[in-house]
Amino acid sequence: MTSQNPTRRAIWSRIVPTAIALGSLVASTMTGPAPRAEAAAPGTGPANPVVTWDLNAQTAIWDVAAQQPNEQVRSFAMVNGAVYDALNATAGTPYQPYLTAPPSTGTESADAAVAAAAHDVLAALFPAQQERLRAQYDAALAVIPDGRSKQGGIVIGARAAAAMVAARQDDGAFGDQQWKDGTRPGQWRPTPPLFLSQGAWTGHMRPFLIPRASTFRTPPPPRLSSSAYARDLNEVKEVGSATSTVRTQDQTEAAIWWHDRRSASWEIKRQLATTQRLDALQTARFFAMTDLVVADSGVACFSQKDLWSYWRPVTGIQSADTDGNPRTAAEPGWQSLLVTPPFPEYPSGHACGTGARMSLYRYFFGRDDIAFSGSSVDSGTTRHFTSFSQALNELIGARVWGGVHFRTADVEGAHLGEEVYRYAVRHYFRPLR
Repeated sequence: MTSQNPTRRAIWSRIVPTAIALGSLVASTMTGPAPRAEAAAPGTGPANPVVTWDLNAQTAIWDVAAQQPNEQVRSFAMVNGAVYDALNATAGTPYQPYLTAPPSTGTESADAAVAAAAHDVLAALFPAQQERLRAQYDAALAVIPDGRSKQGGIVIGARAAAAMVAARQDDGAFGDQQWKDGTRPGQWRPTPPLFLSQGAWTGHMRPFLIPRASTFRTPPPPRLSSSAYARDLNEVKEVGSATSTVRTQDQTEAAIWWHDRRSASWEIKRQLATTQRLDALQTARFFAMTDLVVADSGVACFSQKDLWSYWRPVTGIQSADTDGNPRTAAEPGWQSLLVTPPFPEYPSGHACGTGARMSLYRYFFGRDDIAFSGSSVDSGTTRHFTSFSQALNELIGARVWGGVHFRTADVEGAHLGEEVYRYAVRHYFRPLR
């Protein structure tokens, strides 16, 4: 069901070591990782099992398996999709199931259902982690009183997990597709320092929610001869360089923070469930909606990357003397602040996912102005936001400040993610009563 190669915590996801004096940056901006009070809000009683198992999933997906972002989203979607179906069933199916609504009498243990659903999906995804996952599962069940309620919850969770695992068999994940590359102006090619080509299967994977990967499309990227392209290139050339003198310290921090492959979005998702005092079923629906929408935004985005196969800023800037645009000039030694990801540039995958995520958050909570924060190990800092739109706007800038995207790719990526979100909420997870 998944790759088991821990070496895929690839070097490309890290910052170019010579790009900045990171020690001095962290020393001057350190606020420290945010405390992880994620299990329950003060005074709200026992830990939320959905939050607990999402954190367990993060451990399996990132800490142990070291999956990269295009892989992580599929795994989180499978886990939380199954948890949602299980918990929705124990509550009498008040919401439209994602895949299944196992029979329920309404007396089954919700905690047991969540544990069984999450454990069984994770065990199928990561067979090498079976022993560790089983220990987590046994510990979760040990605090639930024995009896019919517990056994009924286990059965419902197991059925929801089995439905998810079966649904994702042969879905195209980890296929052998390869990116198209070329040497003509505008065509993508592997980028320094490692010149890797990875993740092409993502745009060919069967989506979770949208009908097909190509359901939503982006407009073409700017023509190389256009003024829009010149604006994009000259902006990232100036502010996204490893040696930029115009990028501010805060922009540098933001670029690193958003690039962290541990993804502060996991912490933020759990934080919102806690601060907004969601109960277990509300949390399960929120997590499933988030993770399935984000997964499909990635499929849609990589499908468009495959279509346009557009070069990265590092290539375009070093080869600007070939683009036919009199407003650009080549800088052969130019390097970006961040290591460029190993796939085509347009549209921005991070913007697709963040556009989908922040749109979904605004929809789910019925407002934009909710404060939240997230920590990054790579930057050693915590960033604070006052609204979902503020976070999306910062991400759009951060990928330029890091030197890995043209601004148009970020803007169009965010639009694509929003289109995926709109389709999902019209067709899935709707109240049934």
